[in-house]
Amino acid sequence: MANNWSLCGACYSRHLIKPSEVWCSECNAGLCRGCKKHHSVSKDTQNHTVEYKKLPTEVVQIAQVCKIHKERYELFCRKHDCPCCKICGITHNDCESLFDINEYTKNVKTSNAFREIEKTLLEVVNNIKRIITNREDNLESLKNKEKEIENVIKQIRTRINKHLDQLQDDLILNLMEIEQLENSKIQKLLTALKNQEEEITEYQENFTIIKQHASELQIFLAMKNLEKDIAVKEQFIESITKSDSMNQVNISCQVNQLSLQEMTASVQRCVKINVSSNPCDLSIQKQKDRQAQISVAHSTRKIDSLTLTLQNHINTGLKNVRGCSLLPGGRMVFSCFSQNKLSVFKSVGLQDFEIKNIADTFDVVYIGNDCIAVSSGKSFPINVINIKKNKREKTIKVSTFSDGVKYNDGVAYIDGNLIYCGREEGLPMISCFDGSVTNIVSNNALSYASYVSTFRNKLFYTIHRDDSVTCCDFQGKILWTFSDASVLKTPLGISTDNNGNVFVAGANTDNVIVFSPDGKRYRELLSHEDGLIRPQVLHYDTSTDKLLVANEKNDAFLYDVK
Repeated sequence: MANNWSLCGACYSRHLIKPSEVWCSECNAGLCRGCKKHHSVSKDTQNHTVEYKKLPTEVVQIAQVCKIHKERYELFCRKHDCPCCKICGITHNDCESLFDINEYTKNVKTSNAFREIEKTLLEVVNNIKRIITNREDNLESLKNKEKEIENVIKQIRTRINKHLDQLQDDLILNLMEIEQLENSKIQKLLTALKNQEEEITEYQENFTIIKQHASELQIFLAMKNLEKDIAVKEQFIESITKSDSMNQVNISCQVNQLSLQEMTASVQRCVKINVSSNPCDLSIQKQKDRQAQISVAHSTRKIDSLTLTLQNHINTGLKNVRGCSLLPGGRMVFSCFSQNKLSVFKSVGLQDFEIKNIADTFDVVYIGNDCIAVSSGKSFPINVINIKKNKREKTIKVSTFSDGVKYNDGVAYIDGNLIYCGREEGLPMISCFDGSVTNIVSNNALSYASYVSTFRNKLFYTIHRDDSVTCCDFQGKILWTFSDASVLKTPLGISTDNNGNVFVAGANTDNVIVFSPDGKRYRELLSHEDGLIRPQVLHYDTSTDKLLVANEKNDAFLYDVK
């Protein structure tokens, strides 16, 4: 019965069968209602962590003790990629990579490996959705082509006599059979893809639950299992993209005009339905591939060698600008806090369109798939706006009536999560997928209109009330802080380039300062002489090496950075 999560372990040892209500990760046993109360007051177990059965069954059932020696796992062998008890450790004496398992499980929820699995899960789901969309588009095009060819056939039918009625029926039947055959192939692939999507979605849901409720060891061991499962899913996607099933299927017809002119007793087929299959132009790119491309494309640049060339001077016509972002294709978006609207500009600097009536608008950040996230600057939700459809797609709540008022000012996006400046709450990170929240920096209250940016495993944020710029890691550990009002007064917008250099807008010094990644050196890049008058926000586009700087009113400037 050992480790049976569904039954109370204490009762079972007394030959009683009772269902468990909670699970104690340290006792590695389930507890019924009565035993749970005793467990919570017992001197030996009152400090144990018990959890309601929210964890997936396969995670709860992961053994935390050695199956052979019945001892708790205390070591981990990197060579054999397995946990060991002290007795097992003797057999691994020759393994140089034998370490204390507590060092591996410490801070596992915020480890790079944990975040990497989250990123990969999100990436796999997105890739599956892209393939599904591609195949559904192909289905729609097949239907459209079917209608086109059917019209051609009907037009031909009008040119001949009634003896060709049967020919028309045969042709349409042939068309339907071919379309249905190709349809069935794609439907079969779609069914398989949707099954995979459901499995990955379940992994994501389970992973979120694990993150919130599992013990460190459970998470670590669950990660090992998930890594193998994810690898299988990635191989599945890769095999699909390389197979003929991803070819773009098309149907067409050939009309034999000569046969139409030969009106004889024996009428031959004058139309042939053809099927062509062309390679799909959909590319599935892994995050690891993108990281490799970035590392090759960008060489290390020091702040002393940076040069800015003005590309465009944009007249936004806005007042109280609180956010800006460069979009794919060179477009730009600005948020106007006083008028609660977004203004999108073309790459040439002319206004494209406005989006109004979407509640309060503070900072903006591009999150992919033609969508931007817009913070409120108040306690209202963060809105996700589709700038292609010009409509709100989603709202992400940051506070409820039960947990009080929680603000959201500056916002940054990283791997499916939004990190926002929450004033007294510090820097919470909220998942765009399920809305779960993790507090990264909770011991340092931020001021109103603080902004945040990320680079790899570091966070950078501004606090204008003490004229400071701070760098910390994802565990909230402060790495460096800069504060000198004679250099940078009222720092607001902040952004980073591909090398970790930090760009900050100084509203009351009318300048933009760039800091080295370690915060030890700084340099003034732009000043009042360059047209900066109370610059509020800026955004560095790492894909194009462009820097967008926006004044509080009217003027914005786009620079090429070398």
